[in-house]
Amino acid sequence: MTVPRILAHVLWPLAIMTVLHRVVIKAVNGSITNDFGTVYIATRRFLAGEPVYGENLLTVQPHYLYAPSGTFLLSPFGVIDNYTLARWLFILLNTAAILGALWLLMRLFDLDVRSFATPAIVLATFCTEAVTNTLVFTNVNGVIFLCQVGFLYLLHRRRLWWAGVAMGLSLAIKPMLAPLLVLPLIRRQWQPFVAAVAIPAAAMAAGWALTVDAGRYLETTLPYMGEVRDYYNSSLAGLGLYYGVPEPLVLVARILVVAATLLAVWLLLDYRYTNEVLWLTTTSGVVLTGVFLVSTLGQMYYSMMLIPLMLTVVVDKSLVRNWPAWLAAYGIFTLDFWESARWPYYGRLLEFAHPTIGWLLLLATVLVVLLWRRTDPRRHERIAPAATAA
Repeated sequence: MTVPRILAHVLWPLAIMTVLHRVVIKAVNGSITNDFGTVYIATRRFLAGEPVYGENLLTVQPHYLYAPSGTFLLSPFGVIDNYTLARWLFILLNTAAILGALWLLMRLFDLDVRSFATPAIVLATFCTEAVTNTLVFTNVNGVIFLCQVGFLYLLHRRRLWWAGVAMGLSLAIKPMLAPLLVLPLIRRQWQPFVAAVAIPAAAMAAGWALTVDAGRYLETTLPYMGEVRDYYNSSLAGLGLYYGVPEPLVLVARILVVAATLLAVWLLLDYRYTNEVLWLTTTSGVVLTGVFLVSTLGQMYYSMMLIPLMLTVVVDKSLVRNWPAWLAAYGIFTLDFWESARWPYYGRLLEFAHPTIGWLLLLATVLVVLLWRRTDPRRHERIAPAATAA
């Protein structure tokens, strides 16, 4: 029996049982944090013609922060009278979306879905905090992840109109992936922007017309989303606020991260023609890492959107074939709980800061490898843009 076949026999049971455990046990059991509860209540009110944005935003409980466009698209779940059934369907939708995204990623990287790579990737993904808590907290990030991977896959396949549809659907729900529009912008491809703008605009128009208190979204919800909160916030601003770091220092750190992100994106242009898949996935990961760090809210489970970047490890000239990148991966994906009874201060510091440290280390690692390759042309074979077609 060959080694790949042995690995398939070993990994498939582990992957299947892990997925079942995350979905049937952990997700169904749920958590104190319940993102779907606010969605269900809001969509029920939306369908009944009642105010949607009237909750008290001063509490630390999950709040309903979706725009009227997101309310409109999520409203089918409000049609279901049984809350438990609606929540289970939402869990299944996000599970299917995550698995669909992994399948597309394997196609993007030309990996054989019949090989042991499939259970290995599924097992690794469902062991992450990002996927586990997306399902346990029952939020929509699994669908957003599918939209992200679909966007990258369709850009690579030159299905530009459909790439815009994938992006537009995600933006209609939440704007997390908007910075990735830099990819078609760099390639001067206008087609993705049509649906990426039209779909959110149409959903917003419909949602706005049907939401009785849509104006409160602009008056109350948007300003709240622009504030930095000091709980469940791994962004630089959130961590700085929690530990009382002076605002000027936090501002300097955020400016440095923006500069590092822009420099990395510029250096990654070297791969635009020589290895398009590597360019698309790495640039998307770098851009989102920078956004998670400098935005007003960065939550650890957002790291699901960095899975395409980490999967570039299978690609020649990958920038994550080094131990610092995977130390960073531990920081942003781990389910380990770091609070310590013996060293309470340091344990609590590691527990709160490891996602931020992981994002910083990942961005720094990619940037350092890019600079290291740029300083010695022998380490990095480049090709002139004029020699290839866009």
